Amino acid sequence: MASDNGELLDLPSDADDDAALRYAIALSLQDQQQPPSSVDKSQEAEPEQGEKQNIASGLQALDRKAMERERLKRLAAKRPREPSNQGDHGDNDDDVVEVPPPKRLQRALPTGRVPVSASGASSTTSLQFPDGVVKRTWAYGYPRMGDDIKIDEVLKKDKLELAVLSSFQWDDEWLLSKIDIRKTKLFLIAFARDETQVWNQNPQKMMRENAPPNVRFCFPPMNGPGSMHSKLQLLKYPDHLRIVVPSGNLVSYDWGETGVMENMVFLIDLPRLADAADHKPTAFSTELRRFLHATKIDDRMVTSLSNYDFSRTASLGFVPGSHTDELRRRTGYCGLGDCVASLGLANSASVEVDIVAASLGSINTDLIGALYNACQGDNGMKEYNARASRKPSGARSAGLSQHLKDHVRIYFPTEETVAKSRGGRGAAGTICMQAKWWRSPTFPTGLVRDCVNTREGLLMHSKMIFVHPTAAASGTTNQAARGPAWAYVGSANLSESAWGRLVKDSKTGKPKMNCRNWECGVVVPVASGTTAGAQEGDSSKAATRLAADDLATIFSAKVPVPMRMPGRPYGPDEEPWFYAGSR
Repeated sequence: MASDNGELLDLPSDADDDAALRYAIALSLQDQQQPPSSVDKSQEAEPEQGEKQNIASGLQALDRKAMERERLKRLAAKRPREPSNQGDHGDNDDDVVEVPPPKRLQRALPTGRVPVSASGASSTTSLQFPDGVVKRTWAYGYPRMGDDIKIDEVLKKDKLELAVLSSFQWDDEWLLSKIDIRKTKLFLIAFARDETQVWNQNPQKMMRENAPPNVRFCFPPMNGPGSMHSKLQLLKYPDHLRIVVPSGNLVSYDWGETGVMENMVFLIDLPRLADAADHKPTAFSTELRRFLHATKIDDRMVTSLSNYDFSRTASLGFVPGSHTDELRRRTGYCGLGDCVASLGLANSASVEVDIVAASLGSINTDLIGALYNACQGDNGMKEYNARASRKPSGARSAGLSQHLKDHVRIYFPTEETVAKSRGGRGAAGTICMQAKWWRSPTFPTGLVRDCVNTREGLLMHSKMIFVHPTAAASGTTNQAARGPAWAYVGSANLSESAWGRLVKDSKTGKPKMNCRNWECGVVVPVASGTTAGAQEGDSSKAATRLAADDLATIFSAKVPVPMRMPGRPYGPDEEPWFYAGSR
C-alpha cells in the first residue's frame, strides 16, 4: 500500500460524491454480513459475553436513504459534499452486549443534543507531542483541565494526508464527519469474514470492490474465535507522523460527545527524516512494525515507518496483542512482561498493581498471578511453572493468595455507581460483566474495588494498569531499590481473551501462548518511584510512601489517573454492574 520508495501510499483524493456514498455503504456491509459467533464451550477457552455476541465486530448500519437525499441536495446546489455532524447511533462496542440508543443518552444530558466540536488542526508546524503524552478524552459538559483531548484535536483533519485506523466498532457516518474524505486517504484495519468464501457471502471482497479508490482495507487473520479489538491510529501529516493508541472505538460516545463516557488516549508525534537512511529503530518501532506485519498490511506501509524519527520512543514500550505464531512470545501477558524487562522496569520486590477495565471476563487467580508477575518483568514462565507443578485438585486455579490481596486492586463499577452516573444505566452498555462469572468460586472477588471517576458522574471505558513500588520497597534511600513506576494504556480489558494463557503445546511439549484477541497498548514509565517533593536520600515515611492512595501523586505529571483512590472495596451485599439479562 505504498510507493516503491517506501513512502505511505499517495492514493487518489478526487473521489466524487457517488464514490463517497459507495464508501459509506461499503462500510455498512460489514455489519450486515456478520457470521454467527464461534464459541469454545470449555471453561478454559470461554470468551467474554461481548466477544460471543460481537465476534464479527462490524461497522454500523447507515441511514442510506437519508444520506442519498442529502447527497442529491448537495449535487443540485453544486456544492462539495459536507460531512454530516449527526450519527451517534452505535449498536455494538468492544466487550459489549448492549449499547444504549442515542435518545436515552441525550435525555440524560441537561442540554439535549451535543454539538460536534470544531477542528483541532493547528496552524503551527511544531510538534505538539514530541515526547508522547497520555490524555483523557474530552467529555461534553465537563470543564477542560488541560489533561483531555477531543477527537478533532487528535485527527487535525485540515492537514491530515493519510489515516490508518483500527477499531473494534465504527460509526462510519460520524467518522466521515471527522475526516475530509476529499483529501485524506483512509486505510482501515477491520474485521470481516474470510476471503475464501464465495463472492455473494464474502464481505471482504464486497467491501473492497464497493469502496472508492482512496479507501483501502486490511483484514487481519483470525485464527479461531476472538475479536479484532485493537485501537490504533497512524496519522500522516506533511512533516510528521502521529501515532495514537486509544482505549476508545470510533464512535461518538467513546470520545465524549454525549457526555457520559470517558476513554484514555496515548499520542506521540514523530518528525519526518530528511533521509530514511538516518532511521534508527527502537524497541517501540520494532514491535509496532511486527504488529503491523502480523495484520497482513502491505509491507511497503510498514517500510514507510523508516521515514520518521523514532528516537523519542526509546523510553516507551509498544505491547502488541495478536494470536499469530510469530507473536506468541511477545503477546498477551508474556509480551507485557518482556516489554517491562526490556525497558529496565523490572522489579523483583513487591509492586502495587491497580487495574482499570471496562470488561471483566471469566478471570481467576492464575490470570491475575500471571499479570502480576508480568508487571514485575516476568515473561510468563513463573506462573506457568507454578501451575504445572500444582497437584491436581479438580480446581482450575489456585486460591487467592494473601500477597495478591495485599498488592492488586481491580476497578469495576458497582450497580449503584452506574445507576447514579450522568447517563444512568442506559449509558453502561459498553461495560460488561456476567453474573455467573462473578459468582464463580474461582473469581477473585476480593480484589475488586468500586470504579468511581474523578470527573463526577462519568463512566469509564478505559483500560489501564498502574504499577509502582510498595511502601516497604520505598522505605529505602536507595533509588534502585525503590524501583520504577509505569502505566499501561491500551485496548486490553481484564480477560483471558485479551491477555492470553500460557499452555503446553500438545505437539511440541513446549509452552505456547493462546491469545484470542488482537490488542495493542503502550507502556509509559514515570520519572521515579517517589512521591512529589521527595528528594534523594530523604527516607522519611511521608516522602517515600508509595501506597495506593499516593497513586495520583506519582502518575499525574505523565498519566492522568481517572479513578478515585484508594478504591472502595465492595460491601457484603454489593455486586458489579451486570449487562442486561446476565443475572
